[in-house]
Amino acid sequence: MRATLSFRLLRSASFSAVCVLLAVGAHRFAGGGGPTPAALLTGMLTVTAGAAVAAGRERSPQAIIGLLVGAQAFLHVLLDLTGSGAASYPTWHGGLTAQTGMFTAHLTAALLTGLWLSRGEEALWSVLRAAGARAVRCLRAVAVLARALLALWGADLAGTGRPRPPAAPGSMRAPRAAVVLRHAVVRRGPPLLLVS
Repeated sequence: MRATLSFRLLRSASFSAVCVLLAVGAHRFAGGGGPTPAALLTGMLTVTAGAAVAAGRERSPQAIIGLLVGAQAFLHVLLDLTGSGAASYPTWHGGLTAQTGMFTAHLTAALLTGLWLSRGEEALWSVLRAAGARAVRCLRAVAVLARALLALWGADLAGTGRPRPPAAPGSMRAPRAAVVLRHAVVRRGPPLLLVS
C-alpha cells in the first residue's frame, strides 16, 4: 500500500515535530543552550523534507530508529553550529563531558522514541489495511448488485418488446432432450419393482 501526498506530509510533519522537540529537550537536558528560532525552523523543515521522502510506505522499526538517530545527529550538529550548543560547563552529570552527555541523551531519546513511533506506525498501517479491505468488499458488493439490477432491467426491456406473431402449427420445433444434471437426484414416479 502506498501513501498519498497529503498522508505523507501529515506523517512527516508529525515525525519531525517529535524529532525536533526530542532533540531540543535532549540538548537542553545535556547542558546545551536553547535553540534560536532560525535553527528550530531549519531543523523542522529539513527533517520534514527527509521524512516526506521516506513516508511513502510502511517502515520497519529498524528503519524508523535509524531515521531518528540520523535526524538527532543532524539536529545536534545544527544546534551546536547555530550558537545554541553546550553551555560553558566543562563536565556533565557524573563526570561525563558535555558532548558525551549530549550524545547519550540524543541516542537514548532516539531509541525510545523510535520504538514508540514504530508501534504507532504498525497500528496505523494495520488500520489502513483493514479499511482498504473493507472498501474493496463494499465495492465488490455494489458491483454484484449493479450487475443484478442491470440484468433485471435488461430482461424487463426484452420482455416489453413487440409481440411475435404466432408460429404456424407445422413449424413447431421438437423439444430438446432433457439434460440431466450431474448432481440431481431423480425421485419422481412410482417405486421400482424388483422382479426376480
